[in-house]
Order: sequence, then structure tokens, then C-alpha cells
Amino acid sequence: MRLTIFAATGGIGRQVLEQALAAGHDVTAVVRNPKKLGRKVRVVTADLSAPDPAVLESAVRGADGVISGLGAVSKSDVGVAWQGTQAIVRAMKATGVRRLIVVSAAPISTVASPGRPNPPEHDPGDGFFMRHVLSPVIKAVLRQHYADLARMEDVLRDSGLDWTVIRPPRLTDKALTGTYRTASGQNLRGGVVISRADVAQLMLRVLEQPQTIGQAIGIAY
Repeated sequence: MRLTIFAATGGIGRQVLEQALAAGHDVTAVVRNPKKLGRKVRVVTADLSAPDPAVLESAVRGADGVISGLGAVSKSDVGVAWQGTQAIVRAMKATGVRRLIVVSAAPISTVASPGRPNPPEHDPGDGFFMRHVLSPVIKAVLRQHYADLARMEDVLRDSGLDWTVIRPPRLTDKALTGTYRTASGQNLRGGVVISRADVAQLMLRVLEQPQTIGQAIGIAY
């Protein structure tokens, strides 16, 4: 397939890029700093915190699918997930590209956003410890980051595109296993960790799974 990968030098984006190339896909990598790529690949340089519509349209035009690893790395980056995704959506709609896969985070199903001001108090897949101990602490520490991701999911729901969002728990840099659990519309009971490599594999897999369109997919070991 012809794929466009946004944030291709990030933790997950780099894994998506490597796996997509290994699978023989025709890849365009969209990055802020091409020097960080370390691979010979078609590159489009773009800053998603201040996107140029024409540049983004050139990046996605003709793609069979778009994969985004966008997310705030620091507090100064907060806002890049929803604003960058909004710019990606606009570029896709302008060029007639429909399939979009993005990464979010496991707690987002219970985070309020402008488009969903009254989310459920608990995710149906979370157990007692996650609901009452771990999740409240994590959401307090990463409140701004999660608000950004929740608003990003608003953008997806309003986009009219064929989107799928992947919601992983805590990420690691361990190797690809290919062995993990997934669930549509909820988190995984007892699932507290997943490698970036396995998240990347799932993002590539769901590209060709039409049953995941319009769905949030939980993933964990």
C-alpha cells in the first residue's frame, strides 16, 4: 500500500515506519526534522504545530492510508495532537484520502472533551485497581496531555473519515512480540503495558480491517 506516516521519528512512528518498509509498503514519512530519520525514504518536512495545508496535502495525496503517531512529548507540545490531527484531516478531505489510523491512550475513554463533556466514569475493561487507584493518579499527572488526546478523538469523530484509534496503556521500548490482546471500545482487564513495536504492528494491521472503522481499539499483553 501507499502509506503516509506522520511523526515518523517518534517512539511509535519510527516503529510504524520500520515495519511498513519491511512489509514492502510505499511510504512517505512526515517529520519535523528529517535528520532524525536515519533511513532512505520519501520525506515531507512539516511542523504540525504550525502546519502548511499545501505541504500536508502533498504528503497525503494518493495514499491508501495515513498513520499518525502524533502526541505531546512535553507540556510545551500540548495541543499538537488535536491541532495536528485536525490539519491532517483537512488535508485528507481536500485530497480524497479516507483511511486514518491514530494512536491515543487507554484512559481517554473516561476523559471529558468539548465534544464529549460527560464521558463514562469508568472504562468497562478496567478492573478495581485501575479504576480506583492507578487511573486517577495517571490522569492527574498527565491531565493536559490527556485533554489534548481527548480533543483529538473529537476531531476524528467529527471528520467523516474512515478512522480507527488505538488506545494503548503504558508504553515500553521492548521488542515486537506479535502476541497481545485487543478489544473494541474498551481497555483490557489487567492490561497495563505494551511495547511501541506491538502498537505499531496493530496500527498497520487495522488498516485492512474495515470492521475497525469508527472504533477505538484497546491493546495490552
